Amino acid sequence: MKVFQHVHDLGDLATALREAQDIKHDRFQYQHLGRNKTALLIFFNNSLRTRLSTQKAAMNLGMNVIVLDVNQGAWKLETERGVVMDGDKSEHLLEAIPVMGSYCDVIGVRSFATFESRKDDYEEKILNQFIRYSGRPVFFMESATVHPLQAFADLITIEEYWAQRQPTAGRQRPKVVLTWAPHPKALPQAVPNSFAEWMRAADVDFVVTHPEGYELDPKFVGDARVEYDQRKAFEGADFIYAKNWSCPGVTRPEDYGKVLSKDRSWTVDAAHMALTNNAFFMHCLPVRRNMIVSDDVIEAPTSIVIPEAANREISAQVVLKRMLETL
Repeated sequence: MKVFQHVHDLGDLATALREAQDIKHDRFQYQHLGRNKTALLIFFNNSLRTRLSTQKAAMNLGMNVIVLDVNQGAWKLETERGVVMDGDKSEHLLEAIPVMGSYCDVIGVRSFATFESRKDDYEEKILNQFIRYSGRPVFFMESATVHPLQAFADLITIEEYWAQRQPTAGRQRPKVVLTWAPHPKALPQAVPNSFAEWMRAADVDFVVTHPEGYELDPKFVGDARVEYDQRKAFEGADFIYAKNWSCPGVTRPEDYGKVLSKDRSWTVDAAHMALTNNAFFMHCLPVRRNMIVSDDVIEAPTSIVIPEAANREISAQVVLKRMLETL
């Protein structure tokens, strides 16, 4: 595997999930693959779970790890061609990328949406330059439009908890609901985009619910059911995945990145969860309590946000293992 960006990059999903459980059973069985190999993790934006989980996954595989905070420990980087570099940016990404590639065997990059241009964000300019010029396998540690490591960990978590509940559920497929929730700031669509993409590829009954104007890009949400009535969407759900995102600008590009609503009635609370089939609550974290979710829901026994976060180590390790096997 040379690039990890979308669910199809993993190939057969059932095989990848079995591999995840194999790794979870013994995290250190593939250390020979990473011996004398180096992972370079490049962060254009802040991180907690992604940074720690990916470092741990690489170390589990016997790799050396270099972490670069671009905005704190490097020259300011220019990303556009044709720019006269007479400002505060001292180095161009087109020189920096091949230099970075010369110091490592695998590269992970994290770079958020800027909301300056929907076209630029959805073309993934920065990540695609790493793919083109680094000469190394590249995996996305969240980009302007996707967060595949998170979505893979989410699916691993759903598979694990559904296996516990399925014998008493009376049906084969869980109902999984992705719900928009209010937030005071404009957030990117990376997490909901990837979650929708991965749930469509999985064997689940998938529903997306959000206010009008928050429609996700069709290339991610596809033909998934969209329900504008949140309470109706929650009925009989087995998993509730709460996440805020700003306007994707699908129908009105001029609204891209805007906060169109802060409607607190969309906050996931006990009354919402009472409509479900005793659903598990999920969120990628960090989460703003009593905006996205109430205290009683995130602290309930059915909240699985911590095991979900722990599975970030496993999703990253599967991806790194696959990449090391191609070197």
